[in-house]
Amino acid sequence: MPNSDALATVDPDVHEAIEAERRRQESDLDLIASENHVSRAVLEAQGSVLTNKYAEGYPGARYYGGCEHVDRVEELAIERAKALFGADHVNVQPHSGTQANMGVYFATLEPGDTILSLDLTHGGHLSHGHHVNFSGQLYDVTQYGVDPETGYVDYDELAELAAECEPAMIVSGASAYPREFEYDRIGEIAADVDAFHLADVAHVTGLIAAGVHANPVGSADFVTGSTHKTIRAGRGGIIMTDEEHADDVDSAIFPGGQGGPLMHNVAGKAVGFGEALEPEFEAYAERVVENATLMAETFIDRGLGVVSGGTDKHLVLVDLRDSHPDLTGDDAESILESVGITVNKNTVPGETRSPFVTSGIRVGTAAATTRGFGPDEIETVADRIVDLLDRPDDEELASTVSAEIDELCADNPIYE
Repeated sequence: MPNSDALATVDPDVHEAIEAERRRQESDLDLIASENHVSRAVLEAQGSVLTNKYAEGYPGARYYGGCEHVDRVEELAIERAKALFGADHVNVQPHSGTQANMGVYFATLEPGDTILSLDLTHGGHLSHGHHVNFSGQLYDVTQYGVDPETGYVDYDELAELAAECEPAMIVSGASAYPREFEYDRIGEIAADVDAFHLADVAHVTGLIAAGVHANPVGSADFVTGSTHKTIRAGRGGIIMTDEEHADDVDSAIFPGGQGGPLMHNVAGKAVGFGEALEPEFEAYAERVVENATLMAETFIDRGLGVVSGGTDKHLVLVDLRDSHPDLTGDDAESILESVGITVNKNTVPGETRSPFVTSGIRVGTAAATTRGFGPDEIETVADRIVDLLDRPDDEELASTVSAEIDELCADNPIYE
């Protein structure tokens, strides 16, 4: 961990809050699908002197002097991303996955253009056109969904909607869709209506890098993502495209949507990408998917509704409406958090409750796998989750499970 002696002296309040969060992460089990635990090396890079440096522009073409060392850091991040994903052009400056999407929209669309994207309650993301987000305020949005019987994207509906609304862009990708997208098929649908195809792989960057998930690079016109979920690099975003669109994308990020890049974050990306190039990362990604598959199977065996009947990736979407009709996603999140298991409430296909309440929970295995959880631990945790949802008022059970989670986490520390 970065040295915090100075912080403890200068600002004990912030120091204590950080220490409390460190203790929480060590003692609680993180099953939030969008979170992970980075290495000490990534932490050190992100807490480095690079936070002092302005570097508006791109390597070799900055608007500030003294950038020779940060140029090298950004070049390393780009080179490593190209090696991981097979991309022709990479921009590692977006501050988040949402800003990566913004960069692609600004590079290709005009206000009022139509975007065709996955409905939020069916697993989509705010930045794909939700009305509270800039994307839904600037663009005309039509949304496709999943088949209510199978839980899979309905590609026939997608093709019909594309023919009807003639979008300028079709977005694939999601924050709570447990299956792989058929990127080639979406690309064909986009080509049929002369639309761009943006594949947002925010949740599966690490799985793609490891070769355990379909890779849309080379198929989609643009690929965006987060760099901190399944890939364990510095928090932020990334855009990948071909040379034809490279200048437009770069200009849309800087100066179009951002000022100076956060070079300490870029350094964290470079380090995390370098770690993902090591052979052991593939084994890690395989375990993530295996753990999620086991989690889904255990839930199903215990009577929980699992959207699409399983998962192809790192997350399981649980629909509580049939098994626990009186229990909301918000209730479930609170019950589990009380014993040291963190998940997030989540909308499910056909949702009728508020997104602040929801009828489901999203459960992920990336962070738990990072700290060493394997099949035995995952099956135990999945069983305990169902026990708690079945008996939410059983204080003795809650106490027992809390102690069990403490022991599992102690046996698998994040930072030894």
